[in-house]
Amino acid sequence: MNKGIWYAVGAYAFWGLFPIYWKWLQGVPALQLLAHRIGWSALLLVGIILLTKKWNDFRRTALNWRVLRIYLLSAVLIGVNWLTYVWAINAGFIVESSLGYFINPLLSVLMGVLFLRERLRLWQWLPVGLAAAGVLYLTFVYGALPWIALTLAITFGLYGLIKKVAPLDALYGLTLETGILFLPALGYLLYAETAGTAAFLHAGLRSDLLLVGAGAVTSIPLLLFAAGARRIPLSMVGILQYIAPTLQFLLGVFVYKEPFTAARLAGFGLVWIALIIFGVEGFLAHRNPPVTVAAD
Repeated sequence: MNKGIWYAVGAYAFWGLFPIYWKWLQGVPALQLLAHRIGWSALLLVGIILLTKKWNDFRRTALNWRVLRIYLLSAVLIGVNWLTYVWAINAGFIVESSLGYFINPLLSVLMGVLFLRERLRLWQWLPVGLAAAGVLYLTFVYGALPWIALTLAITFGLYGLIKKVAPLDALYGLTLETGILFLPALGYLLYAETAGTAAFLHAGLRSDLLLVGAGAVTSIPLLLFAAGARRIPLSMVGILQYIAPTLQFLLGVFVYKEPFTAARLAGFGLVWIALIIFGVEGFLAHRNPPVTVAAD
């Protein structure tokens, strides 16, 4: 199997289990969680670059205005996505968050077709259509504008598009993104400390270790995602992304007991049927590749 597929699957499995980690930090305000994710991720990634003796290469390839402009946009997008997500998880909206990541793959497929001129095989359109119907139905059943879901879907969809065409590899790109956000994050944490609202070093050893670990649990799936997105079509990335919201949904309903009606089950069922069809079609397509006839 293509390495890119394994990287993407690993990233989405990490993200699918994320609610467990952030629930352990439920007492920490969302802005502080975001700042710690950024700060510890940046330090970890810079440390990796220094240990592998790639700093000079990173500085030469990443620190120029053309590259910085691209990654400034991706940094803002991922920052908004992270903040929305950690707030939603700890406010009891895991199921709605999963809806956002069910919508997101549809945007990835659409962006791949419209902007990158990727093509879907005929039988790939059926699951895409079913998934779209399922997401529209879920949005209707929700009964109100699902702003959490839409924010997560749009920010990560645009982030995925930028990562697909961005010039840096996974390590350099994520290091630059977190580096761009590092000073604002550090400034906010210092403000929280002086205001007496900081959680770090004030909420116990367990909380401190989890906040420090936020760097690793944030960086690892993003590195996997960036590496996978550069190796496989964006349309494939879009379909594989259903792994994460499915896991999140299961956690929200069965572990954290968020409400889930029979009407919502029908919408999720359409999406899961779409995934099965897409997976079977992909397996058969790779098992029986089209025969090409050589020219005389």
